[in-house]
Amino acid sequence: MKPLNKQFAPKSVMPEKVIQFGEGNFLRAFVDWIIWNMNQKTDFNGSVVVVQPIERGMAEWLNGQDCLYHVNLQGRENGQPVNTLQRIDCISRALNPYSQNQAFMALADQPEIRFVISNTTEAGIAFDPSCKLEDAPASSYPGKLVQLLYRRWQTFNGDPSKGLIIFPCELIFLNGHVLKDCINKYIELWKLPKEFKDWFDNSCGVYATLVDRIVPGFPRKEIAEIQEKISYRDNLVVQAETFHLWVIEAPKEIAKEFPADKAGLHVLFVPSEEPYHKRKVTLLNGPHTVLSPVAFLSGVNIVRDACNHETISQYIHKVQFDELMQTLDLPMEELEKFAADVLERFDNPYVDHQVTSIMLNSFPKFCARDLPGVKTYLERKGELPKGLVFGLAAIITYYKGGKREDGTEIIPNDAQDIMDLLKNLWATGDTQKVADGVLGATSIWNEDLNDIEGLNAMVKMYLDLIQDKGMLEAVKTIL
Repeated sequence: MKPLNKQFAPKSVMPEKVIQFGEGNFLRAFVDWIIWNMNQKTDFNGSVVVVQPIERGMAEWLNGQDCLYHVNLQGRENGQPVNTLQRIDCISRALNPYSQNQAFMALADQPEIRFVISNTTEAGIAFDPSCKLEDAPASSYPGKLVQLLYRRWQTFNGDPSKGLIIFPCELIFLNGHVLKDCINKYIELWKLPKEFKDWFDNSCGVYATLVDRIVPGFPRKEIAEIQEKISYRDNLVVQAETFHLWVIEAPKEIAKEFPADKAGLHVLFVPSEEPYHKRKVTLLNGPHTVLSPVAFLSGVNIVRDACNHETISQYIHKVQFDELMQTLDLPMEELEKFAADVLERFDNPYVDHQVTSIMLNSFPKFCARDLPGVKTYLERKGELPKGLVFGLAAIITYYKGGKREDGTEIIPNDAQDIMDLLKNLWATGDTQKVADGVLGATSIWNEDLNDIEGLNAMVKMYLDLIQDKGMLEAVKTIL
């Protein structure tokens, strides 16, 4: 079997237009896959320089394969299973700024560089006041970015046409706003010239984005089979679902420079990212949070199996279409299409998504993903959404622990104070005290949910129903 490098596999040579902070699975299966598609289907004609954001990373591994690797997309499209392999060749090289700082800083001098894209984890967009302009490099990602921008401003004498377009992909709401705030803090801390600040404000753009693609990563179980199929020793294969969505809060003219839509990709340039963020959290994360305890306590362990279960599938549909969808403000046709795509993603035949993995920190998740829907539904419909409230009762029941009917141990996992609270409440043996205590836990909800009219009574009713009938029979009563 041949090694995967440019000696044995063709590799395109294109101008370096993108600096990418981050070399992990998500960026390679999402951003670089999108750029590869733009190169194939439009006149973008650009390659990516990967910058390793921390001292230890994958730059050396990438360079060892001349930055070639395969993306294995798996999932369903229009009800049919899809399993494809594509060799990605749009990364030109990978740099470690800790050992190659001169080469890293020299990126600022390349006139064709136009975009900066990042995914440095949620912790990566942070202001560290210990960073200095003369550090080689600054330890934080925003610090490195300001070093690069300042060098570019100096090199091109403030030429407005040499500003950069910056797309952060970190999973932070309004990530672009957070990053821009960090950049401005460094400009102030390092006392950089007002002319540079003006150039940054007027010639550069930092745009909030929302990214959506499940990326399981390296296919350990199937790697031998995949390598046999592609006839290369590719040690950087990355698996991802077929679905992808990138929402960018930027003017339409930016889309002309980054023509992903012309490549037929689901990349949207919109005035505000917020409704799409809310749509994703509500219609993807929201159902996940409540289906998991209902499925697990009904004896179903895999999300896909829950979607195909006679009863639980009806519960998922009720929560998603009849309840959560009614709380959003985007066009109904658009919401229905997104929700249908979500169900197709849940039904991925290639991913055994354990419902217990979703159960981690369920109370904070319900607070962020489902509680706003409970309130909005009550406000709009004049009644509580039964499916969502039942889901809350299911979470509370899951945190009781013990064993499932088939003997499987129930192991809740959350912050210790939440675990202790639930343990003590269930120890009373009184579901009224459980309902009172959970809903009144302001440390979880930042408010007393007992104040929501009818919620306490409905939660207690469902807790009793689950104790009396078991989860599967109980959920049938609300369908």
